[in-house]
Amino acid sequence: MEIILKQDVEKLGYKDDLVKVKNGYGRNYLIPKGLAILANESVKKMHTETLKQRAFKAEKIKDEAQKTFDALKSMSVKVGAKVGENGKIFGSVNILQVADAIKKLGFEINRKGITLKQDTIKQVGKYEAEIKFHRDIVETIDFEVVEE
Repeated sequence: MEIILKQDVEKLGYKDDLVKVKNGYGRNYLIPKGLAILANESVKKMHTETLKQRAFKAEKIKDEAQKTFDALKSMSVKVGAKVGENGKIFGSVNILQVADAIKKLGFEINRKGITLKQDTIKQVGKYEAEIKFHRDIVETIDFEVVEE
């Protein structure tokens, strides 16, 4: 069954993608939840016309995302944390703290698009995070956990 996604669905596709799914998944989950619509011939024609009209705007958004990444890559992101003995952090550093550190540098990043390379960060040091700037631009940045 072919469907057109109305929203981003993790591990399936992005908004406005035309994807093939099994009948039960489409009819019993995606369509009733409002995540997708059934793609028949008339809907496909309207969909292609809509995508043509949005292409220019999407390219502009992608360019802005690339500029944001280039600017952020040149800066050093420092996440402050309360530290005890031997450089051990009270608690752990999470995505929210990384997003706040990036926001302090002047960049607005959706925290749901940040994935830490390590499971838990409980020591002072340098780490990596994967950030989804745009659906086509997923890059890795370095950040450092420092003592507050």
